[in-house]
Amino acid sequence: MRLNADQLDQALAKGVAGIYLVSGDEPLLVDEAADAIRAAARAAGYADRSVFFIDRTFAWDDLRQASQSLSLFADRRLFELRMPSGKPDKGAATLLDMATRPPPDVVCLIITDKLDNKTGDAPWVRAVEKHGVWVPVRPVETAALPGWLRARARALNAEMEPEAAQLIVDRVEGNLLAAQQELEKLALLANGQRISADLVLRSVGDSARYDVFQLGAAAAGGDAERALRILLGLKSEGVEPTLILWALTRELRGLWQVRERNRLRSNGRGTGWNQAATPTPQALARIGKVPLASLLRQAHHTDRVVKGLAGGDAWTAITGLACSLSGALQATADSGRVSA
Repeated sequence: MRLNADQLDQALAKGVAGIYLVSGDEPLLVDEAADAIRAAARAAGYADRSVFFIDRTFAWDDLRQASQSLSLFADRRLFELRMPSGKPDKGAATLLDMATRPPPDVVCLIITDKLDNKTGDAPWVRAVEKHGVWVPVRPVETAALPGWLRARARALNAEMEPEAAQLIVDRVEGNLLAAQQELEKLALLANGQRISADLVLRSVGDSARYDVFQLGAAAAGGDAERALRILLGLKSEGVEPTLILWALTRELRGLWQVRERNRLRSNGRGTGWNQAATPTPQALARIGKVPLASLLRQAHHTDRVVKGLAGGDAWTAITGLACSLSGALQATADSGRVSA
């Protein structure tokens, strides 16, 4: 049978099949699926594990002989075949035979990279699907990553705010392993509390002399010299441009919300993952002089530069935005770029 990764645990609870194929290009999800199969095999008494690394020089007769010989350590054995290419070449017949006529007291686990359409239709793969289990691991779409992170957080007994999940997504750029590691660290730091965007940023800045909040406050308050000094410090300490842009845009959103409340004479507060804390008195004193619309267009352009969707250098674009927000440069009304 063919299963999605999230269906595997339920299938394993019903019993262990004779052969499994786990394929995909997401290392975290592939490893988790393989770990689940290994754990189920151990629980079923398959205590002896042999690992075979399959390449063009692999001697397939060794695998065949191993499947026919008795183990000195356990009656039940797990054979793990790591075959990144997914192409066994001369060993295809051996895998076909192991799928259709599985050796007694042996569970075979085959781990490969993503299989293309031609390889996925190979006789040995179809035999695994018919007589065993094939788990083709699919990547998590970018739009689904925030929800994926929040579900993972709940599995760690932690709740995550949507804006915190989005911030991690922007930082890890689709690297699920990095996202999971970040999430595990944040769950420990949260200590039973909700994981917020502020906690995400603090976890990044814990070892830094400067933090992105200081940068945002300095720029919004018109202290260009301090803002640039903090920005250089953040760059030297390896803070990601995405986080710095987040902080600057956060200040812009906050100023925009205050201005709109004043214009509409409303006491309501806006929402959104870029929402800022209450602007500082220094920032509020400048609110009538700050070209917020132009700066928001410039922030949008900077975001495209940082993500590689527009030409330019990310640090140059961020420096321009920080200078524009602090009043050292004037944002143009049209392009979102800056001029001296």
